[in-house]
Amino acid sequence: MNVTLLLFLIVVGITLGITAWAARRSGTTVQFWAAGRGIKGWQNGLAIAGDYMSAASFLGIAGLIAFNGYDGFMYSVGWLVAYLTVLFLIAEPMRNTGKYTMADVLAYRMSPVPVRSAAAVSTIAVSASYMMAQMIGAGSLVKILIPTLDTQLKPYFSWAFLGTKLDPSIAVVGALMMVYVIAGGMVATTWVQIVKAVLLMGGAILLSFLVLLHFNFNLGSFFGKIASVKDAKTGLNFMEPGILYTYGKSSIWGIDKALIENISLGMALILGTAGLPHILMRFFTVSNGKAARGSVVWAMGLIGSFYIMTTFLGFGAATLIGKAHICSTGTTCKAPNSNLAAPRLAEYLGNSFFGTGGGEFLLAFIAAVAFATILAVVAGLTLAASSAFSHDFYVNVIRRGVAHADVSEREQVLVARITAGIVGLASIWLASRAGATTNAAALVAGLAFVIASAANLPAILFTLFWKRFNKWGAVAGLLGGTIMSVWLYAIGPGFSLPAPAHPAFPLSNVGIVSIPFGFLCAIVFTYIGELAKADKLAEVKFHEIDVRALTGIGAEPAPAPA
Repeated sequence: MNVTLLLFLIVVGITLGITAWAARRSGTTVQFWAAGRGIKGWQNGLAIAGDYMSAASFLGIAGLIAFNGYDGFMYSVGWLVAYLTVLFLIAEPMRNTGKYTMADVLAYRMSPVPVRSAAAVSTIAVSASYMMAQMIGAGSLVKILIPTLDTQLKPYFSWAFLGTKLDPSIAVVGALMMVYVIAGGMVATTWVQIVKAVLLMGGAILLSFLVLLHFNFNLGSFFGKIASVKDAKTGLNFMEPGILYTYGKSSIWGIDKALIENISLGMALILGTAGLPHILMRFFTVSNGKAARGSVVWAMGLIGSFYIMTTFLGFGAATLIGKAHICSTGTTCKAPNSNLAAPRLAEYLGNSFFGTGGGEFLLAFIAAVAFATILAVVAGLTLAASSAFSHDFYVNVIRRGVAHADVSEREQVLVARITAGIVGLASIWLASRAGATTNAAALVAGLAFVIASAANLPAILFTLFWKRFNKWGAVAGLLGGTIMSVWLYAIGPGFSLPAPAHPAFPLSNVGIVSIPFGFLCAIVFTYIGELAKADKLAEVKFHEIDVRALTGIGAEPAPAPA
């Protein structure tokens, strides 16, 4: 057994051990969805950072910088700035007004059945599209960890489902990941995220140190080397903008297409985090609003430090390895895989400083850390999707005619676990359709963050801060933002591989249209509902939710220690 596979199995064994431990502590709904509300602020901050520093961050952003230079670094900046929105507007009010999910906040002052139904749709859409990117990253890693896996399993995956053949690596990893949530719930998810955050920061620090050591800690020499790297298509060096979206090439609506793409991307990156269901759920695991704020501060420190280090990971791969050598086999290949920039950088640095054995070990360590990263994030996403269906839709919509107490906690947890399996299978199919070489960060920013900012964010902000907002606006904003985002992405160049020459919608980043559309739907239908006098409850309860959001009065406290 080679060292790569051994370290991979050790990581899987550790996380499975955490899951087995947590499974005995996840019998009730508050334990399964909110970890008993016993997570401390700093622990939750680590878990949030672990949740956020996903395959899109570690693998995807490093790859985008390695392949596109300056333009790729925009993802790092946008995702970090996004936490200011979360800190100032979302964290404490969410903890004070909710119970388990985003829909709890929305339904606090509105008719629960239509609002919870719409929230469940948007939550599952965000979770499935986000998970798709994580599955792609996991599939890329397994192809270098266990190169023969695809060949050995290919005979069992010769059939096609809905026109798409499942990728063996993605399918195996997806099945393993579903075990974590189905068995362990939020307790397992939190601790896997904490362990993963520590490992990921350690791996990023080690690689950054070795990259700087290679340049004798001379930043001038490092950035000078970067400036000497040229993009083959545009002729620009890696310190210049315009490689990812080339300026002056084409225009849309009379404006340079590259400018619109960048503005649209920035909107999704900065606004999307505040609407991500699996991040919002984390605020319900702490005891009060103060701990929720502290969680965000801890998370911002860790995430900010990590994104600074993506500079060294991405530019280090660009200067030391080169785009043509970043692929599954480690040699020149026809289809370079940007998701493998960080693992291949680790292999190169290990070989340079420690010999061949060092390269294999460092590759194994970074790949295992990246895999732990994906495990943790997918667990959080699956949990968000399953809670949306079980808690929001099954209990409060399907079983609304039955007294809440009659829907036993065991039944709710069972439905959540079944939903987790279904969402996981859907994500495996979507990831197989997208292809293993699709960049994980671009996929997350292009779809998941757009849905979150176009559908969830308007509903949350207006519920908390707009007195006249009602169920008509909430449902229209949630469904309108979700449907518009998915539709534009599906008919645009971002979903089809290879990208069509003349897509029906010209932009890869659809947020510049779908985000204003989601806000507009919420506003217009609020006034329509007001004219229809269909939801007087929302305005009556606004003052109650306002006081509770700001003070925490009435918020569910953490249970007393056993």
